[in-house]
Amino acid sequence: MNNQGEIIAPGTLRFKRLLPGSIEKVWSYLTDSEKRGKWLAKGSMELYVGGKVELHFFHADLSPHKETPPAKYKCYETGDSISGEVIACFPPRLLSFTWGDHSEVTFELSEQENNLILLILTHRKIEDKIDTRISIASGWHTHLGILDAHLNDRIPDGFWEVHNKMEKEYGTLFSK
Repeated sequence: MNNQGEIIAPGTLRFKRLLPGSIEKVWSYLTDSEKRGKWLAKGSMELYVGGKVELHFFHADLSPHKETPPAKYKCYETGDSISGEVIACFPPRLLSFTWGDHSEVTFELSEQENNLILLILTHRKIEDKIDTRISIASGWHTHLGILDAHLNDRIPDGFWEVHNKMEKEYGTLFSK
């Protein structure tokens, strides 16, 4: 399976990952603040339609590799927060919520052979600017890599190191 995100429609990115473990374990990494904080962002999440979502990002805490963010992301050095609202929740298979700027993120989980879980992440209603698509794709790619590392009991690479690399790759990919 290709780990690259792809544009599947205008303003829509999709990622697929095969992750180890039970569906309940992967679901907990999406919904439990402490576990989600290891790969994405801590914060409260009310798991019902209309429930509030608070995400507090601290990229420096996602890996033991200490880094300084690139100049254009310096504003995130001390963290960032967004809020949203749950728009669909069917534990442990589907979670969808608005994402700060009124875009939408959906996580779909399905059991596969060999104790693997297919995670499909779809981010919709993204601003139709190439820099925005590149930044969002690079961010999700990096966050999902960190999730994969945790589920495989590996130490994740530094967030900004991977993000910078992925910005170059997605810049090339999305410019075609």
